[in-house]
Amino acid sequence: MTTTTERTPPVPRSEPPLPQPDTAPDPRRWRVLAIAAIAQYLAILDLFAVIVAFPALQQSFGDASTGTVSWTLNAYTIVMAALLVPAGRFADDTGRKRGFLLGIALFGLASIACGLAPNLAILIVARIAQAAAAALLIPTGLGLVLPVFPKREHTTVMGIWTAIAAAGGASGPVIGGLLLQAGWRWIFLLNVPFTVVAFAFGLRVLPDIAQRANRRLDLLGAALILGSTAAFTTVFVQATDWGYLAHATVACLLAALALTGLFVWHVRRHPDPVVSPTVLRHKPFRTATLGVFCYYLAFAAMILEATLFMTEEWHYSTLRASLGVAAMPISCLLMSPFSGRFVALVGARASAALGGAAIALGCAWWVLASGFSNSYALVMIPGSILAGTSTALLQPPLFGASTLLPADQISLGSGTLMMARQTSSALGVAILTAILGDAATRTMTEFRAGWIYMVVAGLAATVAGLAYRPERAG
Repeated sequence: MTTTTERTPPVPRSEPPLPQPDTAPDPRRWRVLAIAAIAQYLAILDLFAVIVAFPALQQSFGDASTGTVSWTLNAYTIVMAALLVPAGRFADDTGRKRGFLLGIALFGLASIACGLAPNLAILIVARIAQAAAAALLIPTGLGLVLPVFPKREHTTVMGIWTAIAAAGGASGPVIGGLLLQAGWRWIFLLNVPFTVVAFAFGLRVLPDIAQRANRRLDLLGAALILGSTAAFTTVFVQATDWGYLAHATVACLLAALALTGLFVWHVRRHPDPVVSPTVLRHKPFRTATLGVFCYYLAFAAMILEATLFMTEEWHYSTLRASLGVAAMPISCLLMSPFSGRFVALVGARASAALGGAAIALGCAWWVLASGFSNSYALVMIPGSILAGTSTALLQPPLFGASTLLPADQISLGSGTLMMARQTSSALGVAILTAILGDAATRTMTEFRAGWIYMVVAGLAATVAGLAYRPERAG
């Protein structure tokens, strides 16, 4: 009698499954959120805090030109926007905890280099390193946070996440203005203790979400999307200085278009491109990305115009004007804890649409109220509250669109949404700069035109919100 032994088929190699928080919530989840939120806040804070330091930087480095000093901001904006998508894919492929710890360590070291920079050239190089670290931190942080929370808590998490981002943007000029009293170098050195704490606790607390097996980085695709995003963002931030029809502007625009075309061609032919076709074909995710893009056309320009309006029309000091925009992040922070319940009550689509409408209404209020009063409480406060509320309403459902993608592409999706935010912020500021014109000839007519532009951008975000239907995902 012959005995037959069945052979067990080999188990295919794959990464360890992500946690299933809907059945067993991870007890570390709020600590994970706190660590990632610190990193995101610092990354966005440093984008805006440097704005108020321009005069101090010019004096510190031998009366350097405004154009040269502007690269301390422009280099950060361009590099971070260009690297967000490749960094998100890198984190998904090589391990999110590893990517986050690498990013926070690099951000801390780059901050030290900025704070100790002996000349402007070294400061700009250090800012580029800071931007690269920030590009790795932001999508990786969200990719670590969302998998450890139950899906029912995702809208609350996204409300907190986007409130932190809004607070970083709106409080940047405030904190920058306060730190300037001690010297511009403290704007950067302030980051160091927070990065040390985040790194130390991150080693112990962050989940070790393993990399995907048998994956290789799409270096050509990463280079193409990096180049196209950098070229587009350079056009946005430099066109007003170079001239809209200048050779440099036209060359950058043509390069951006050519690189974008090559990237699309590459994605269609590569077996595993840096941006998966699943992401590109996902209609709710594409709609959310468009909504974020339209919203930040208004939001970034709004912070800048509010500051300019108070300093030029009301003759506020830079510090007082910086404090004047604080109502935006405060109202956002107060509203964000309730955003999850609100989204559950009215739905993601309605919440996103109301967020776009709120920022449009806030800017419309400034158009009307600035004509009959110089009262800060009457003119600025209502619009600022509406703007802060808009963030709490629109961003949680739209930034939460990354969770609609496959689990192994959350960081990539987050990076794509953040790239939309960064590039549209740069474009929004460039459009506003063109509308406002030269400061020497600026009047209330130009300020009102700027606010009207923001109303249009807010309404475009409203339309995108109405088109956003996450229930149809997949």
